[in-house]
Amino acid sequence: MKKMDRRSFLRLSGMLGIGMAAFTIPVLKAESVRFNRKLYKVSSTRLGMGTFVSITVFDESKSRAEDSIGKAFEEVFRLSDQLSRFNSKTAVASLNADGRLNGIPSPMMELLQSSLKYYKVTNGCFDITVKPIIDLFQERFSKGLYPTDQEIKDRMKLIGSDKIVLSGNSVSFKEAGMGITLDGIAKGYIVDKAAEVLEKQGIKNYLINAGGDIRVSGTKSDNKPWMIAVQDPNKRGHYPAILSMTKGAIATSGNYEIYYDKEKLFYHIIDPHTGRSPLFDTSVSVVSKTCADADALSTAVFVMRPKEALKFISSIGNRQLLIITRKGEQFRTPGWKKLLAT
Repeated sequence: MKKMDRRSFLRLSGMLGIGMAAFTIPVLKAESVRFNRKLYKVSSTRLGMGTFVSITVFDESKSRAEDSIGKAFEEVFRLSDQLSRFNSKTAVASLNADGRLNGIPSPMMELLQSSLKYYKVTNGCFDITVKPIIDLFQERFSKGLYPTDQEIKDRMKLIGSDKIVLSGNSVSFKEAGMGITLDGIAKGYIVDKAAEVLEKQGIKNYLINAGGDIRVSGTKSDNKPWMIAVQDPNKRGHYPAILSMTKGAIATSGNYEIYYDKEKLFYHIIDPHTGRSPLFDTSVSVVSKTCADADALSTAVFVMRPKEALKFISSIGNRQLLIITRKGEQFRTPGWKKLLAT
């Protein structure tokens, strides 16, 4: 492989992470209009979690919708700041720096417990300890170099959620130099928490979209379901699927947004068993009850071979799956067709 220059690396890789920095977040787009005699359509789009976050609500009260969206965004930014691995003041960053942490904040504890559960159920395909490999990719490609086999092998000694010791309200690593990234589940978790805020305010009809992590409830107007388009990995304007949803969540993982080399052999999703990015698929979408579940499972399934992934998702039930391979083949669970818009 040839070397890449630093400018190409920065252009291709982008920036990845939950709440990379704390800024005053401007409202990029806002709308409050009477949709019909009964409903107002209120929406707002802001920057958060390293992506665009949009919330749309249909409600009888304009003021309630606007106030609820504001509170939901407050929760998004609060949790983003708490769960960032880039802000040295957060508990996640402290754990990564010191290898241990006492007094785990509640959101971090929820995510640690969930992540360890997904690690077990996916046979290690979902693993939050891949941070040392991601760091290696970023370090090498920022210098225009590719990671060597030996460098990857050395970092692999630090990978494995079985090396996380969670005891009471404390957590530690068994190996010095380990680190965690919650990027594969935190965005979905935060979307779910924003949804909880809306529902506590009495909002029944909403859509939250955080860069492809989507949760919906109710209808958008006149009892019409929300229409969710799965992103075309090749970005040619052809959607692989358009879903009709009134309740639940969908998350899509892909190799086409954050990658380090032009061939997309190295990107932000890591196979914890090999220390390399998996090369079977280009896009994986999971539909589930919660966004955190869909987020974690889409990441885990990306590591699996397509047929293995279909078998796995079918075995755990109550989820649907769409896989698009690098060759353009599509694999779907039997229930996926029932979600398609007609």
